[in-house]
Amino acid sequence: MKTSTKLMACALALLAIPALAQSRKVYMSWSPKGAPVPYAGVNKPIWRIADVLAKHTGRQSWTEDVIETERYSAKWIQMAPGEKTRTRFYGDDRTVWVVWGGKIRFTIKGQEPFVATKGFLVQVPLRVPYSMETVGDEPALRLEITRGKTLPSYPLDSGAMPPAADGQHYVKVSYPTKPVGGGMDVYTEKNQPSLDFMKDYVAGDPEAKKGRLHFFVADADNQAAIIRGPGVAIPPDSNRGHFHIGNDEFWFIPEGKIAYQIEGVGLIVATPGDLVLVPPQRFHRASFAPGQVDTRIAFNRSPTMLHNFAEDANGQQ
Repeated sequence: MKTSTKLMACALALLAIPALAQSRKVYMSWSPKGAPVPYAGVNKPIWRIADVLAKHTGRQSWTEDVIETERYSAKWIQMAPGEKTRTRFYGDDRTVWVVWGGKIRFTIKGQEPFVATKGFLVQVPLRVPYSMETVGDEPALRLEITRGKTLPSYPLDSGAMPPAADGQHYVKVSYPTKPVGGGMDVYTEKNQPSLDFMKDYVAGDPEAKKGRLHFFVADADNQAAIIRGPGVAIPPDSNRGHFHIGNDEFWFIPEGKIAYQIEGVGLIVATPGDLVLVPPQRFHRASFAPGQVDTRIAFNRSPTMLHNFAEDANGQQ
């Protein structure tokens, strides 16, 4: 057989090898998979911002709970011009906001006060006191994300004892200033007070050339990952994506369109201001919808959370 013929035969043989055999190395395991955890209460596959705003037409101050799980609470909150919050903090987890309208002045202990506008991401570490105030002549709208089913604490110098809520009442306590058992968490290089998404990403990188994944929150217990890229063709329904064994996950869409395939729900396309939630045990897949640059901000328990893909998916979607 001539050399050229042998080379051609080898090439054809390589093409005939199944794709999985040529793929990257992955781990294989038996993972527990039960019935998908149902959507219940305020939880649903998608909350469209247009529907939330329409529900509160004509009101300047309102709150709408949109996610309530064991892990997270998320709610839309609008405050009228001049309205402000009492100084508060959360004892055991950080708080994250997405500002989506108007102007909010954040006053965070240890930081210079700053004004956040539409597209700002803001976070406060655990036990760090903060307050917010609407500035300007229009209401300020924010998405607020806290630990699920928890109430804030209030520094003693912030005022009188707060009223009881959710079957709990407030008592006066003391706690140590050391990080173990008390104290305040701090900002780090990976967890900064704020990020101006519209300036730093939309205007600063209009073609999404700076990479696909950026973290705004990344610690042992929390993740807020900015996932950004140009649109692609929506994958076929046979691509089921992955599921998480015991953790929910949700996304806020600040830009473009994201196409979600969710077990038991089907295909939905989310647009700016929308929220998408997937409870545990549901296969799901997120992809950049074609036609524009798209971004989703993924909120879940940890950057290391296990993604369980189908056995023939080669650990990816």
